[in-house]
Amino acid sequence: MTTKEMTREYFDSLMLEMRLMDSGVPSTEMELYGKRFQTPIMTAALSHIGTFNPDLPSGMVQYAQGAAMAGAVHWIGMGSDEEFEEVAATGVPTIRIIKPYAEENRIYGQIQCAEKNDALAVGMDIDHMFGLDGNPDICMGEQMAVKTSADLRRYIASTKLPFIMKGVLSVQDAVKCAEIGAQGIVVSHHGGRLNSAVPPLYVLPEIVKAVGEQMPIFVDCGICSGMDAYKALALGATAVSVGTHLIPCIRQGGAEGVGKRIQEMTEELKGAMAYTGVTNTKEFDATVIRHL
Repeated sequence: MTTKEMTREYFDSLMLEMRLMDSGVPSTEMELYGKRFQTPIMTAALSHIGTFNPDLPSGMVQYAQGAAMAGAVHWIGMGSDEEFEEVAATGVPTIRIIKPYAEENRIYGQIQCAEKNDALAVGMDIDHMFGLDGNPDICMGEQMAVKTSADLRRYIASTKLPFIMKGVLSVQDAVKCAEIGAQGIVVSHHGGRLNSAVPPLYVLPEIVKAVGEQMPIFVDCGICSGMDAYKALALGATAVSVGTHLIPCIRQGGAEGVGKRIQEMTEELKGAMAYTGVTNTKEFDATVIRHL
């Protein structure tokens, strides 16, 4: 069984109690880094949509426009400053995730570009420091490097934007991120990058217990429904990201397709909240979850 399959199986093993007495019509609004959004379901930090999907040359911009239509936070991954500027021009609040490039100036330049274009936050893919052979990764032909806590602390200190570490899958790394001043983490195995990596939701409650009062905690990998989002939020996530699941929506309906799907997932989330006595995004309760 692959890591992705194990992650799906774990999602499906989590069931919900119903708690209808004294419940009310829920609100899915959330606040993040000083801004309000209509949903805690965000896009994920995808990269090179047009490269991997030649039939979607404007895919990155349509992806962003869809998030804006749904009132959601948008994330963007590896790409040029020019591409980021095109996405930022849509007006959607965007979090830019930067790869751990060997070239330090590249990192600082992308941070500065994010600041200049009013990004909501910035961050780094720490799970791209290594390739699967244990050596520094080469991603899309570009050399990555292993970054120490001291390196990461310098990146954090270089910007006034909230800085997020993406690729956290242990309490140990979560605590170290908090210690160096990170203002958010993404609990993720990067779509199964490491074989036999634990499902994010499996380790999420321990991470929430360790650092949940210090920073927002986001979850991605395998989320493709409002119910999946509910389970992550119930276990302590601040918000969740959806990526690969939205690619067919871009292909079939462009920005409108993305926006519609996020809205559909948000409605499903709202329904689950109503049936479990959760009236707003700060009231999720992990005790509603039952493991089969």
